[in-house]
Amino acid sequence: MTNRLEAAPGAGVSAGGGQLKLVLILGVLVALGPLSIDMYLPALPTIAQDLLTSESTIQLTLTGTVLGLALGQLLVGPLSDAFGRRIPLITGSLIHVGASLLCLVAPNVELLTGARVLQGLGASAGAVLALAVVRDLYTDRNAAKLLSRLILVMGVSPVLAPTLGSALLSWTEWRGVFVVLAVIGLASAIAAALALPETLPKQRRQPWELKATVRSYRGLLTDRSFIGLVIVAGLAMAGLFAFISGGSFVFQQEFGLDQQQFGLLFGASAIWLIAATQVNARLMNRYEPAQVLLVASVAAVVAAAVLLVTGLTGFGGMFGIAVPVWAVLFFAGLILPNAPAVALNSHGDNAGTAASLLGAVQFGIGAAVSPVVGVIGNNAAAMAIVMFSGILLAGVVLWVVARPWELTVPDESAGDERVTEPEPAAQPEPKAVACADAV
Repeated sequence: MTNRLEAAPGAGVSAGGGQLKLVLILGVLVALGPLSIDMYLPALPTIAQDLLTSESTIQLTLTGTVLGLALGQLLVGPLSDAFGRRIPLITGSLIHVGASLLCLVAPNVELLTGARVLQGLGASAGAVLALAVVRDLYTDRNAAKLLSRLILVMGVSPVLAPTLGSALLSWTEWRGVFVVLAVIGLASAIAAALALPETLPKQRRQPWELKATVRSYRGLLTDRSFIGLVIVAGLAMAGLFAFISGGSFVFQQEFGLDQQQFGLLFGASAIWLIAATQVNARLMNRYEPAQVLLVASVAAVVAAAVLLVTGLTGFGGMFGIAVPVWAVLFFAGLILPNAPAVALNSHGDNAGTAASLLGAVQFGIGAAVSPVVGVIGNNAAAMAIVMFSGILLAGVVLWVVARPWELTVPDESAGDERVTEPEPAAQPEPKAVACADAV
C-alpha cells in the first residue's frame, strides 16, 4: 500500500535534494537549543568564580535554559497548529538572539539565569516545530528515518557544543560564547524566513482557542501509549542531561582534565550518538520503530548498570566511567528517534501540540535532573546514579505503560514513500509524485 502524505503548498519536498535541504534547515533549528544549553559548559567553574557564586548555583543557569525550552514548547506547538510553522520559528529565533545579548552583559548570576530562561524560550520553537514539520510530511518508518537524522543533530550538538566552547575559550572569555550563540540564532531566523517552506496549509490549521488547546492536551494526556512514550523519551533524555550537567565537573575536577581535554572527551562521545542514529536509519528498512525501541531500552539498562558499578567502585578510573557512558549514549541514540516517531504517528491532526508536549516533557525532565548531580555530589558516583535511574525508569515505563508489544504493527508503506506536490492555485487538489528515499 502506498503511503500518501500531503505537503503544504510550496513545500517542494518531492526529491532527494528537497529532502536534504529540509534536513539541513531543520538541523540548524534543532541544534539551537542544545548549543544554547551546552556550549558554555567548560566555562561553568570560571563563571562561578567571576560572578562570585557557588557551583550548584551556577548550574541553575543550565536548569533555567532547559526550563525555558520546556515551557516554551507548550505554547509554541498549539500556536503553530493555528498559524503555521514558519512564523513561530522565526519569532522564536529572534527572541533567542535578544536573550543571548542579555547573557553577554549580565553582571550577576540572577540576571544571567533569567536571560538563560528567555534564551530557552526562544530556542523552544526550533526544538518542537522540527518534529511537527516531519509529522506534517511523513509517518511511520519514513518519519523515523528523518527523525534519526534530526536526533543525530539533537544528540550530537550537546556533546560537540562543549568542544566548540572549549575552542572559543582558548581565545576569548566566557561571555564570547554568547556572541556566537546570538549569531547562530540570527542564522536560524534567516534560514526559517528564506529557505523553509510552510508545511501546514491553511485548510489543515486549527483556530487557536484556549479551550481547544486544553481539550487537545487532555486528549493527549489520556492516550496511554502516547504519554508512556513521551515519558520514555523524557527519561532517556534525563540520562543524557545527567552526563551533560555533571560531566564538566566530574572530568575536570575529579579526573584533572583541562577545558580543552574535557572538550575532546565530550566530543568523542558524539561518535556513539552518530553511530546510533545511522544504525537506526538502516534498521528502519527491516524493523518497526517499536521493535528497535524495545531492544534498545533493554540494552541501555545493561550499559547503565555497568556505569553504576564503575561509578560507585571507581573501577577503571576515567575510562571506567567514559566507556559505559558512551554505551548508554549509543542506545539512547536508538531510543530518542523511535519513541517520538511511534508517539506522533497517531496524532497527525494536532502534530504541533503533540510535539510540544513531547518536547516539554523531555526538557522538563531534563531541567529537573540537571541540578541533581550537583546536589548529590558532582562526582562520578552521583552522575552514574542519576543516569542509571533515568534509563532504568525509561525501560520500566516502556513495558508497563507504553507496552511495546501492542505498538508493533505491520507497515506496508515502508518500501514506498510518497509525498504530495501541490498543483497551481486554481487546482486545489494535490498531485502525488514519488519521493526518493534519500533520507
